[in-house]
This record gives sequence, C-alpha cells and structure tokens, in this order.
Amino acid sequence: MQWVPQQVSPQEMVQEIHQVLMDREDTCHRTCFSLQLDGNVLDNFAELKTIEGLQEGSLLKVVEEPYTVREARIHVRHIRDLLKSLDPSDAFNGVDCNSLSFLSVFTEGDLGDSGKRKKKGTEMEQIDCTPPEHILPGSKERPLCALQPQNRDWKPLQCLKVLTMSGWNPPPGNRKMHGDLMYLYVITVEDRHVSITASTRGFYLNQSTAYNFNPKPANPSFLSHSLVELLNQISPTFKKNFSALQKKRVQRHPFERIATPFQVYSWTAPQAEHAMDCVRAEDAYTSRLGYEEHIPGQTRDWNEELQTTRELPRKNLPERLLRERAIFKVHSDFTAAATRGAMAVIDGNVMAINPSEETKMQMFIWNNIFFSLGFDVRDHYKDFGGDVAAYVAPTNDLNGVRTYNAVDVEGLYTLGTVVVDYRGYRVTAQSIIPGILEREQEQSVIYGSIDFGKTVVSHPKYLELLEKTSRPLKIQKHKVLNDKNEEVELCSSVECKGIIGNDGRHYILDLLRTFPPDLNFLPVEGEEMPEECKKMGFPKQHRHKLCCLRQELVDAFVEHRYLLFMKLAALQLMQQKANKQESSAALENGTSPENGTAESEKSESDDGKTDDSVTGLDQVKELAETIASDDGTVDPKSREVIRNACKAVGSISDTSFDIRFNPDIFSPGVRFPESSREEVQDQKQLLKDAAAFLLSCQIPGLVKDCLDHTVLPMDGATLAEAMHQRGINMRYLGKVIHFITKTPGHAQLDHIFKIGISELITRSAKHIFKTYLQGVELSGLSAAISHFLNCFLSSFPNPIAHLPADELVSKKKNKKRKNRNLGNADNTAWASMTPQELWKNICSEAKSYFDFSLECENADQAAEMYNLQKITLLREISLKTGVQILLKEYNFDNRHKPTFTEEDILNIFPVVKHVNPKASDAFHFFQSGQAKVQQGFLKEGCELINEALNLFNNVYGAMHVEICACLRLLARLNYIMGDYSEALSNQQKAVLMSERVLGIEHPNTIQEYMHLALYCFANSQLSTALNLLYRARYLMLLVFGEDHPEMALLDNNIGLVLHGVMEYDLSLRFLENALAISSKYHGSKSLKVALSHHLVARVYESKAEFRSALQHEKEGYTIYKNQLGEHHEKTKESSEYLKYLTQQAVALQRTMNEIYKNGSNANIVPLKFTAPNMTSVLEQLNIINGILFIPLSQKDLENLKAEVQRRQQLQESIKSGEQLEPEDRAGEEKEAEPSMPSAAIPLTQSPA
Repeated sequence: MQWVPQQVSPQEMVQEIHQVLMDREDTCHRTCFSLQLDGNVLDNFAELKTIEGLQEGSLLKVVEEPYTVREARIHVRHIRDLLKSLDPSDAFNGVDCNSLSFLSVFTEGDLGDSGKRKKKGTEMEQIDCTPPEHILPGSKERPLCALQPQNRDWKPLQCLKVLTMSGWNPPPGNRKMHGDLMYLYVITVEDRHVSITASTRGFYLNQSTAYNFNPKPANPSFLSHSLVELLNQISPTFKKNFSALQKKRVQRHPFERIATPFQVYSWTAPQAEHAMDCVRAEDAYTSRLGYEEHIPGQTRDWNEELQTTRELPRKNLPERLLRERAIFKVHSDFTAAATRGAMAVIDGNVMAINPSEETKMQMFIWNNIFFSLGFDVRDHYKDFGGDVAAYVAPTNDLNGVRTYNAVDVEGLYTLGTVVVDYRGYRVTAQSIIPGILEREQEQSVIYGSIDFGKTVVSHPKYLELLEKTSRPLKIQKHKVLNDKNEEVELCSSVECKGIIGNDGRHYILDLLRTFPPDLNFLPVEGEEMPEECKKMGFPKQHRHKLCCLRQELVDAFVEHRYLLFMKLAALQLMQQKANKQESSAALENGTSPENGTAESEKSESDDGKTDDSVTGLDQVKELAETIASDDGTVDPKSREVIRNACKAVGSISDTSFDIRFNPDIFSPGVRFPESSREEVQDQKQLLKDAAAFLLSCQIPGLVKDCLDHTVLPMDGATLAEAMHQRGINMRYLGKVIHFITKTPGHAQLDHIFKIGISELITRSAKHIFKTYLQGVELSGLSAAISHFLNCFLSSFPNPIAHLPADELVSKKKNKKRKNRNLGNADNTAWASMTPQELWKNICSEAKSYFDFSLECENADQAAEMYNLQKITLLREISLKTGVQILLKEYNFDNRHKPTFTEEDILNIFPVVKHVNPKASDAFHFFQSGQAKVQQGFLKEGCELINEALNLFNNVYGAMHVEICACLRLLARLNYIMGDYSEALSNQQKAVLMSERVLGIEHPNTIQEYMHLALYCFANSQLSTALNLLYRARYLMLLVFGEDHPEMALLDNNIGLVLHGVMEYDLSLRFLENALAISSKYHGSKSLKVALSHHLVARVYESKAEFRSALQHEKEGYTIYKNQLGEHHEKTKESSEYLKYLTQQAVALQRTMNEIYKNGSNANIVPLKFTAPNMTSVLEQLNIINGILFIPLSQKDLENLKAEVQRRQQLQESIKSGEQLEPEDRAGEEKEAEPSMPSAAIPLTQSPA
C-alpha cells in the first residue's frame, strides 16, 4: 500500500483524479480502476463538491476493476503512449495535435527549480561564447539542419521490439466465454517472442505461437492486472528502460507534451525510421470508417453538439465560462475531424453520395460531416467568375460564419464550417442541418434566394433575428424585387439563406457576402469612381466578382466617419455660439463666421484640436444623446446641426450617427424597387467612399506605421496580419509595395519591400502550384512536387521530372477508369514544366492578380534583383502549400544538378482555415489589465492579468496563442517589479507555448526567445542567455535575413552580453552591425543611433582603444545635443563620459611616453582598465529593450499617475522634444516623441 497526497479543487470531477494517477511516474501504468471512499465507488463524472463525506484529508482507495474489451484497448493504447512519450514522430507527422518545441535543447532542461543547480555566473571562464560561424554578422550561409537540432532524449530507450495485435483476434466464442478479450503479440528486446491474452482479470502469457493457436495459460502465466507488470517480469531490459523512460517523461516541462487545440504542421522533418505500431495501424483503419472507438454512441452528431453548446445559459461569469469552454472544445474537435475527413475525401477513401456524377460534382458525407469540392458545379457562379468564384466563396462564407458567431445572437444558428486546402483541392466541410438531406433545397429555404436574387423570399422571424445583428455588422435593412416584381424585405445579402431544421432551429448559411463589395475590383458600367481610386488605376477587373471589403475596413471606415461627424457638429455649434455672441455685440472671443467655414474644410485633415473644440465635442456628444433619446427639449437649431452632420457623413438616420451598408448593391441580378432609389444612390456613394478610404487612408497608414516601426513584420504571415488588421485585403499587396517605392526615404522600408516581394512571388507560385497539383495522380506526387520546387528555386537550368517507374504502370491502359481522377485525363502534363515557363507564369500571375510587374526570369534573377534568400522562399512556399521537406542542407545554386529529389519530399499536409471561438470575459480582463499597466497601476494591472490567465486557461485549456500573450506580459511585469525568477518562469512558458502553437520559427517565437534571454541574464544564467540570443538570431536569418530593424535590437543584446563576459572583439562585431542597421532604419540622427554609438564606445574603452571610443562617443554626443539640447540629462551624461575618456587617453599616452623615454626602468602608474560589471550591462540591456524601472513607493506612484494624466492632456500639443522629462525614456524610444503614456511604462513596447 502506498499513499499519494493529492490537492484538488471542489469544481474538479472525479475523472480528473483518474487522469492525474495515469500521469504519475509510479502509477502511470494503471488505467482500469475505480476510486472508492469508505467502500462506495465514486461516479467518474461527479464534481468533488457533490460527494458526501469527502473532506480535507479523506482517503480514497484505488481499486482494480475487471477489464472489458474497451478498457483493454484503452489500456494497451495508454501503454503505447507511455512508450512513445519522448518520441517526436507524431509531431513531425502532424498527428493528434502534437507539435515541436526545441527550447529545452538551448536551456539544457527546465529553467525553473531543476535549473537552479546550474553554475552561477561567477565561473565566467568556462562559458564558451563563440557562436557557430553561420550566426556571425555578415555570414552568407543559411543552414537548414540547425532549425531542428537533435534532442538527446529523442533516441528513445528501446523497451520492446514489437507490441502489436495478434493475428488470432478476435477470440473465438468458447474462449470469449472463458473471459478472453483480445490477444497481443510481443517481441522483447532480448528477442523473446510471446503471445499475451488480455482477459477480464488482466494480462497473462498463453501458449500460442505465430502459427499455432493454443489459448491455454503458459506456465508460469504471470497473470497481472497491468501489462507493464507482466512485461517487467518477462524482460529485464523492459523493466530497466521503462522506469528510466518514465523518469525522463515526468521531468519534461508539461507544456512540451500537452496537446495543442489545433494541429500545427512542421515544414521540415528529419529522416525517420518507420516502426511497427499497432495502435497507429488500427487508428488508420477506424478513422476511415469515421468513428472513434472511445466515444459513447460511436459517431458524433456534430451539428447537435455545435448548436447545443451555443444554447447553454450565459447569465453570469461561471455560466459563460462553461459555455465558452464547451464551444471552444467542440470547435477544436470538429476542426480535427473535418481535416481528417477532407484528406480522406481527396485521397479517395470516402464513397460519394452521388457516385454516378462526374468527379468534380461529387459530394461526400463522413462522420456526420458534409464535404463538397470548390468547383462551380451547376453553373451556380457563372455570373461571378465560375470556378475561381467557387474557390473563394468558401473562405468568404467562413468569414461570415466567424462574424455571426462573434455577434452571438440568441436563436440564430450557423453551420460548423472548416475550409481545407489539400493537394491542390479546396474542400469545404460543414455540419449537417437535421432533415436537409431528405428534401429539395427549394422547399426548405424560407428566407433569401437560391438563385442569386431571381426568386427571393423573406420571413418575419428571420428579419427579427437578423435585425439584432445589423447594428454590430453595419448591415442595412433593405427591399429588393423578386421575379414577380414584388418587394421583399431583407436584412442580409440575397444569397444568405434561412432554413428551419427538423430540430426547429433557425439556421443561416451561404454567408459569402456578409460584407459590402469592394468597388476597386468591381468595375460597373456607368459608375464613376472617386479621384483617389482612378489615380491608382482602379477600378480593376478581378478574376471573380465576390471581392468584399474586410470587416476591419468597415469598422475603421465607420470610426473615421464618426470622428468627422463629431468635428462637423462641433464646428457648427461653435459657429452658432459665435453668431449669438456677435448678435449680442459681446465679441470678446468669438470666431468670425468666415473663419468657421474655412475651418470646416480644413478639419478633415487637421487633427490638432484646440481646447475650445474639445469642449465642443463634449457638447456634441451630449446633444447627440439627448436627440437620440427623442427628448422634446432640444431646440430646432441644434437639431439642424446634427441633421447636417448626419447628412454630410452619410448616416442612414438624421437624428443620430448610424452608418450601414447594403451588401446587395452592385450584385448582378439583384433589382431594387423604385421607392428606395435615393437610398440606393446614397449607398453607392458610401461604397465608393469606403473603397477610396482604403486607398487614401489605410494603405498610407500601414506604410507610416512601418516607417515608425510600430509595425514590424518579419515574414509573409506577419505582413498579411498587419494588412488585415487595417482592413487591407491581400489583393492590394501590389499596391502596397508600389506605395512603398514611392515613399520618400524608402530605404527605411527595405525590409517591408523585401517581405512584400517574396510574399508576392510565393503567393503567385502557390496559385500556379494549386492547378499544377490537380493534374497529378497519387503515385507521382513526390516526383511532381520536387520537380516544381526545382523549377521554382534551383539554379539548375533544365530539371527533368521522373515519371512513376514503368514496372508499376500496366501496359494495357484501362479505358473505363478514365474519369475517376479528379484532374485531367492526362496525368503527366506536369512533367513538361520548365523553370523559364514557371517564372513566366509567376510574373504574369503577379501582374494579373496583384497588378505588380516583377522583373525576373528565374530564381537567381529574383534573388539578385530583390535581395531575397532562396531558403526563405522555400519556407514561405512550403508553409502556404503544406509541403513537408527533408531536413538537410540544400544547394540551391548548383548549376549541374537539381536541388531537390523525390526523396526530399516527405509529406503534404492540409492547410486548414477554421473559426476561432474567443474567451470574451478573459479578453476583457486582459485588456483592462493592459490599460491599468499603461496608466501606471502596476499592481492592479498584474492582478487583472493573472485573473485573465485563469479565465483563459478555463476556456482554452493550457495551450493557446492568447495565453501566450498573457504570459509574456506577466513576465514583463514580474521583471519590472523586480521578481526575476518569476519573470523567468512565466517567460519560459511563453516561449514553449509560442513554439508549440505558432511554430518553432514564427516571428513571435523569435521575440519570445529574446525576452527570455534578458530574464536569464538578470538571473545570472549568462551562457543560457547567449544560447537563446544565438538561436533567435539564427531563426531570424532563416526567416528573413540580416537587414531588418529588429536585428539591430538583437545584435545590441548579443553585443552587450558578450561585453559582459569580456569577449570584446566578438562583442564589437555585433554592436557595429547593430549600429549600421540602426543608422539605416532610424536615420543617422536618431536617438537609437546615439545609444548605439555609446555602446560601441564602451567596448572600445574596455579594450583601452580610447581614440575609437572617443570618436563614437562624440558622434553620440552630437546627436543628443542636436535632438535634446545642451541641458538634457542624456547630453550631460555623454559629455561627462567624453571627459572621462579623454583623461584615460591622456594617462595612457603619458605612460607610453614614459616607457619610450626611460626604457625598462620607467616608473609606470598602473592604468585602470575597467572590466564591465554585470549591473551596468543589465542597465544597458534594460534601456535597449525599452524597460524602465520605477521605484515603487506610494508617493512616486501618485506623481507618476499625475504625470501620465498631464501627458495625456499635452499629447496633442506636444510637437517637439523640448518638454521631455528627464525620466522619460526618450533616448530609446522612437525619436523622442512622447506619443503614448507608455513612455512612462514601456510595457506595450515589445511588439505584440
């Protein structure tokens, strides 16, 4: 008997104690047991607080239970998972939500308590600081193997050679009646072959061999309740290795092994041996049937699960958490099932429900999910661009589903939707509305139109439900004409259909036009576009007519109009006030009316509001609220003001600001009644304004943010994210790049230009690759993909494709099976592609899709012309298409043999788009925590963020992108408040999580590595800090290259740490590189550059090279003097340091002269060479990373708050750097403009 103390919370279920016991090192091999309290068996699904007699210190007994077939399977599966627990193959293969993490390779284990045994920084001599050659500044080598370093723990300790199901399964009837459940076959490491019976009482050896069935127990039979206990008795190696393996397993950080909510795929993987694995084999077969063994009721009714979770109550916080947790869990399960199903469909493992139709038209049902292919089958999209439209419709529809789910109106239901791109095909997976398959679509649709607006119907219940979404989604209720010329009222686009399922729920589907059309890409006969659009070459014919504006754009546009509305109204009110004062002849401070109108024209561009107009805005707010509440007290003149302002900004109401869009405008086939003609005109104008707003505000805004470095994309995905946040669609990429080239000082945008071009090239290549793959049959897949990559990236001029070997192709071609392949009948057309042809297609694709002219005919020219790295292009194209390649060094520039062979292509994964349900309460806590921190209330902020972390964990489980952001911020707060070890532990979690949920070389992960290095340094783990910085630098070189503003920060960090460990020459290489990059991206006069000069000077001082030190410090001093003036603290510091350097230089010169004069008998004054101390290095590290320490006494905090409030009021009027406070971190922040209160506390500084 042994005691296991266990801490629990009353909300936990009994089941969770089960889980803990199955995970503990000493009890992990038990799965089939019950927990008993005073002889009563506890119900697995009961919450602990509901159990009678359970209290602090109660003793629960673990009682072994008899096995059933299901329990025996679960047991074998669990033992297999324990045996494979350190094996990364599931992560490389993208299975079961496993993903990679390499942090422990660089920290040599956990940084937490077990990491305390590390040598402290006192023994500095033993640190080997030299980085690998390829990480040094200026190195041109970009090795790939270092991306996934070999982890020592991965060479797993072998416990068994084979563990598999026996061929004698299932037991015959007479053995079933003896309690046999199934038979296993095992080969031990000692090469002993044994047959094992799983019976109701446990596991024992039987007398069967591979060819003889003899189910009688062997002698001795070693009957054991657990398979591990049995194997321990028959194999000493198993016993030794299994316990060693479990020790290692529990030492790993839990974040390295918890499953992620959505599968993350790796684009490279090492060569792996394929080992025998009974569970994997069994899984592969059961998943074809579309049911999972361990779920009651076998198949899941996805629609019912998705909709029931939405119906859960949400009145208070605990209810909402429970609801959001359920919604998130079902969505993540549904996404996994839909992905498996979509792959099975394309791989040909699912029977179609209409097998007699041609392949493109087939539809499938698997595991209660409906699958359809992205082709225009029934000329449904004929007027919209055919197959191209059918290809984008699913993603538009998914965006619609996301949006309606986020608005979350009670009683309105959407379908579970997942879009999967796999092997060149787009598959839409949807949950099934009950009853829809039994009847024709015409009968079921009671709202909307099934033929794009010829026949339209409406329904009062739907109008009522959709009305609730119209305000948040800015959709205008409008009337259209049907084929009988009757008016029909809608509150969505026409093709949004309403169907009442057999379950009585109101479903909406086909939400592909939830948002208004993008007129820049939709030329309409007889419609004039605004000047801004025409200047940039719009409207432009796109290849389909389903281009919509993004929701972010609609929101930004409405926000912009609201500010305009407030200004106009304020101006008019001020004029009225002025006129009144004029008429009463008391003209002390009134503005003259002419002045007013001039002002209003100016107001659009001029944001510098004077105090007067600020009070005006408050008046407007008050007035608008009074009018909206329909109060009779407002005088007609003020009503007039609001009415005018409403009219000017295009509001649909004339008493309050309310902008909405009609999504049916310019929709082919939709007709509007005469009565709403004027309204339609206004709507058209609004759409034109929105299209112009995208070009004249959003794109320049994005470029400005990139110039200010408030946005720092590092690869294609982060650039796309930055564009999307501002509502700019990817089809504007060419325009964005074009705008960059026209920006003055565009050398400071080189990094954005480079990312833009490589994104343009890889996206165009992806479009071509999609159609290319559709013509390839399964047996030629690796040959075809390697051929494509050779044409795309290799310098080898004429790569030849290897067709599948002849011995496998039958001589007699079977004519009957011709149309069975999804693609064309000729499956070898792909083999004739040449690099010239591919690059020609890429250039024409870039021109026709993005309207950008690329000037290159092959990969080498592209790399040369735009300064691109081929390895970066390889990463981008692999991530976009789901290709996984072998981890090895590729020679792209060899002109004598192709870069890739078939053996280099390991796998092709699906690229999955799905809904991301949000944890709304947690998010509010997180935001208010951030706000508090910015206002200087660190303690309160910290509490809120901790609370947010708990709620996030409650909804998402342990792994999620948002939890990652939460941990990063917490770590930063811990650090600022002086709790270094807590900062280290939280940041370690953030890094692990970022690697697992975003990917090991995602730009966010690189940032997290940098933060962790800083906290390691502060905890005097110097060698670890360097390792982490080197890893970050390697990843950044791979993902982007050296010429990036973020590289300057990274190199400053590396240089400072190296300075701290007295590696002066190495330190200089990094610091001087940082200086060069900073000068390029921030301008040679910027304060960042001044700081860079100072850091370099300090290293020269340590080397006693005073002349160089002086030279750099003088540069820095000049910048400070010009930017901040003589009396600024920074300028004074710099001048002090100059004096000190000069003294040192003079002293050195004296000594040298003395030696020259008197030779060996000179009396030498010993010079002071200062080795840098750790505190000063840490101070500099904090400065460059934008961290400011605040002595947290109450009085200081009060002053700080007052300061922050004063800043906020000054914000508008400050234009120059004169009013900077000495404690401001002007020196490090962007050119000393105290734009945000974060100047005081730079938490928001690290790019989120």
